Amino acid sequence: MIRGVRGATTILENSEQEIIGKTEELLRSMIKANNIVAEDVAQVLISVTADITACFPAKALRSLEGWDYVPVMCTKEIAVPNSLPSCIRVMMTVNTEIAQRDIQHIYLHEAVNLRPDLAKTLTVDN
Repeated sequence: MIRGVRGATTILENSEQEIIGKTEELLRSMIKANNIVAEDVAQVLISVTADITACFPAKALRSLEGWDYVPVMCTKEIAVPNSLPSCIRVMMTVNTEIAQRDIQHIYLHEAVNLRPDLAKTLTVDN
């Protein structure tokens, strides 16, 4: 079965270190919460708000062991007035046996405000 796994996070400053660090934290949380392995991932789409320009957050995925061949693309989020700034969103397309209602969508930092009904409190093992 193909499922979409969503996640979002925010950064405190527009720097490469912050973007990569927060994106990696989000990706690791999504992977851990849903028992995802790279071989089961069809693609990863990452969007950023217009104020994130220091680097491509997809670089964080490349630092994960075994994820070298997963297709990943970055794009810009649409600029909606009063929307959450400094936000990185991820949509991972995964082959899984997990029921749609049981997918763990991950929202970290200020992004918990996007979907408080889906936000989970998780710890990440680095």
